[in-house]
Amino acid sequence: MKRNFHLLFLALFLSAGVLTQYGCGSSEPAVVIPVDTDGDGVTDDQEILNGTDPMSADSDGDGVSDAEELERGTDPNSADSDGDGLSDGDEVNTYGTDPTNADSDGDGLSDYDEVITYKTDPNNANGDADGDGVSDVDEINTYNTDPTNADSDGDGFTDGQEIDMGTNPTNGDDPVFVSSSDLSTINFNFDRSSITDDAAQALAENVEVLNNAPAFRVRVDAYTDHVGGDQYNLRLSLRRAAAVVAFYTSNGISEDRIESRGLGKAPVECSETEKEPNDGCEKNRRAESNPISTLKYTPDM
Repeated sequence: MKRNFHLLFLALFLSAGVLTQYGCGSSEPAVVIPVDTDGDGVTDDQEILNGTDPMSADSDGDGVSDAEELERGTDPNSADSDGDGLSDGDEVNTYGTDPTNADSDGDGLSDYDEVITYKTDPNNANGDADGDGVSDVDEINTYNTDPTNADSDGDGFTDGQEIDMGTNPTNGDDPVFVSSSDLSTINFNFDRSSITDDAAQALAENVEVLNNAPAFRVRVDAYTDHVGGDQYNLRLSLRRAAAVVAFYTSNGISEDRIESRGLGKAPVECSETEKEPNDGCEKNRRAESNPISTLKYTPDM
């Protein structure tokens, strides 16, 4: 009630927003002084016309003065002119966004969502906060990935790489990636190329891994120990490689996914303590199964 009385008094007292001061001994005005009670740069009569508070430099308390709001085209009586959930003051002073536009960069995401929900740049329609090659708006609206995490599913491939490969960037098991440690190496008895029971079990596990990783091929590298001549051992290594290939094909791995090499004697001869009389050097009588990726990218593990 007291404020309304004050405003009414000002309205009756003011003429064109000025206070007229008369000089001594004269009936003519000497000085004309605009009245701006709150010192905000807007005269009191203008504030009354605008519906703002002439007693407060920031009528809506949003951190932007009434004068600046009138200059910017924002509503000095509303703390959030564009209704995006961010105050005009925060938009102007903190985020550098447009307080008259709920979506400053026009990317389809409100300034509030970019700043508060997703932590993305509200001033860049093509922004890529995590640098994965996918724009923030596409991550949010199209792929349902995290625009602040380059690898949303944590599988070592960036979201951009997965989208490029056609795999699911929100599924850590897609694509399946096979490393050398995922495929077992088998060993052979002395001067033999037949698959032992233990070796067959290990190869069966390799088959399961390969069946679950269609983007991978396998290369079989077979070796011998250093007993005997080079040519004989080369032929023996070829027979061992062929035995492993036969196991794979007979268990559902297509031939076009398999390479094989018989490489003769192992690169490093076993030590004296590993040799006979205990049928040693078994580690050299081996066939390795090496995964070969056909994926476009290699994960950053």
